[in-house]
Amino acid sequence: MRHSSFVIPNRLPTMAALPIFGVMQSHELLREVFQTTSAKQVSSDLGLSLSLIYKWAEPPDNVSGSGASNPLDRIEALLRSTNDPRLVQWICERAGGFFIRNPTTHNPHPDFLIPATNEIIQEFADLLAVVASAAADNQISGDEAKKIRARWEELKSVTETFVRCCEHGNFRALKEKPPGLSR
Repeated sequence: MRHSSFVIPNRLPTMAALPIFGVMQSHELLREVFQTTSAKQVSSDLGLSLSLIYKWAEPPDNVSGSGASNPLDRIEALLRSTNDPRLVQWICERAGGFFIRNPTTHNPHPDFLIPATNEIIQEFADLLAVVASAAADNQISGDEAKKIRARWEELKSVTETFVRCCEHGNFRALKEKPPGLSR
């Protein structure tokens, strides 16, 4: 497997790194969830008291004693303790998806844009090569499926890094140059 020239940290993203959701505390998310899902049903399904379920949706306050350590906070604590992204991947798989780490973007020189674009194209070509090789006999084995998945995950990671660089304006200087000027 080729390694990307992008630096992807071995740490989990914080909620602040998730621009779709903004900065949302776990109790706020649970409060929103309980507006569309019955807290009573959750209480029954989990075999826990309704008051505990409601406490999960309150901000933790060590002084007044309101709020309670909720499952989301515990999962976050477990992730921080183990620093093992397989936990997140497992949760994502249970929800029908896959975990893709948000990249750390550095402010690369604008000249990096072309090599970064070429890397995405190369990753896509590598994925197609794995797919073509696996499908040559008109069937895909379990091992071949794992290789396809690995290449796909690498392509998504490289592409996400590129998109994040673009979103943060890392290539602004290159975009502002009039067309046809050399570097």
